[in-house]
Amino acid sequence: EARRQRRLLLGVVCVALLLDNMLYMVIVPIIPDYIAAMRGGTAGPSAPAGGNGSGGGNRSLLPARYPPASGSNEDVQIGVLFASKAMLQLLVNPLSGTLIDRVGYEAPLLAGLGVLFLSTTTFAFAENYATLFAARSLQGLGSAFADTAGIALIADRYAEEPARSRALGTALACISFGSLAAPPFGGVLYEFAGKRVPFLVLACVCLLDGLLLLLLAPPGGTGARANMPVGTPIHRLMIDPYIAVVAGALATCNIPLAFLEPTIANWMKESMGASEWEVGLTWLPAFFPHVLGVYVTVQLAAAYPHLQWFYGALGMAIIGASSCLVPACRNFGQVIIPLCGICFGIALVDTALLPTLAFLVDVRHVSVYGSVYAIADISYCVAYALGPIVAGQIVHTMGFAQLNLGMGLANVLYAPVLLFLKNVCQMKPSHSERNILLEEGPKGLYDTIKMEERRG
Repeated sequence: EARRQRRLLLGVVCVALLLDNMLYMVIVPIIPDYIAAMRGGTAGPSAPAGGNGSGGGNRSLLPARYPPASGSNEDVQIGVLFASKAMLQLLVNPLSGTLIDRVGYEAPLLAGLGVLFLSTTTFAFAENYATLFAARSLQGLGSAFADTAGIALIADRYAEEPARSRALGTALACISFGSLAAPPFGGVLYEFAGKRVPFLVLACVCLLDGLLLLLLAPPGGTGARANMPVGTPIHRLMIDPYIAVVAGALATCNIPLAFLEPTIANWMKESMGASEWEVGLTWLPAFFPHVLGVYVTVQLAAAYPHLQWFYGALGMAIIGASSCLVPACRNFGQVIIPLCGICFGIALVDTALLPTLAFLVDVRHVSVYGSVYAIADISYCVAYALGPIVAGQIVHTMGFAQLNLGMGLANVLYAPVLLFLKNVCQMKPSHSERNILLEEGPKGLYDTIKMEERRG
């Protein structure tokens, strides 16, 4: 029964992560026309055929990830709108991680799903830019709780390897699928059913997911929180050198993806004359190497768990080489290859290092995972908060090729840093337990006995 429950909880978390990333990307094909229509333009699903720019009948159902709007002011609005989610998530994560450590995983996950439901509904009925901005920021608040609590819940319920790596790998595959399936999903429904339908569909799924979570693990209903130890404060986790190395790797490996998404569409149109459907399909094939990377890493980690650091370093090397190859591409088919390499490398890094974070907490701190996965979420948000705003400016001042070479070089140079994690697998929980007892003092009979034994 316990195994069934944790499998169902894994499904609930995967659906929550899928929904969050679908909501993150579903507005990609909608938002340029949406803003233009609010400003009195002719863009929209009912615009006459033959229109140009981001609207009209020539608009692809699989558009660019961050399509350019018709004016520079709208470009800024779209960039700020996309970045607002990651910015608020970045600010809230330290608080959400601490709260999750104090109250448990289920209640924050449920609260996050509730906020995501509210955000999705607000998107559906938004009629001006301010409402869109509020809905996007609200999504960041919900993600700070739902994503962090969901990943921490998986790490807690799947405490043994290789089951933990498989479960986290499944969650990563859902994140990838949500990000890559959302633009065509949103584009098709927006074109044929109207702007509200994509958001209402996601809102209904979010509501059902929250109800299922209530049935499986009602917050506070099992008394599990009473048996949880006091988690290590997030500021102490941040200064742990091993956790800092992992967090830096997660941020660095996601920079190419976060910076290419808002810039590659314009580059493809200018350098190779790519059509709308080519620009829209650019990222879709990358889903398959991402899932392959997750599968390969899970299998390797099960066979050779002491090489997790190597899988992450190899992934960063692949990301670096692929980023450097992007500017050399001359047609649509060539571009797909390095983008697939980037997503494959990201899968290696994430699948190898996310379980490593949980292991580091187990052996060096207290086995409560809210704060450590809040740090991981902060690492992702750093890249995705800067991408929509900074990437375009870098391309404008330095050039697209220089942007890619810089990102590739950063990943290649960071890969050897993961050697610092080489001996992590040899750590024993007893060292952590001793340090915690000596630093914080005994908190109960068990701690007191252990402390007396060590003194003896």
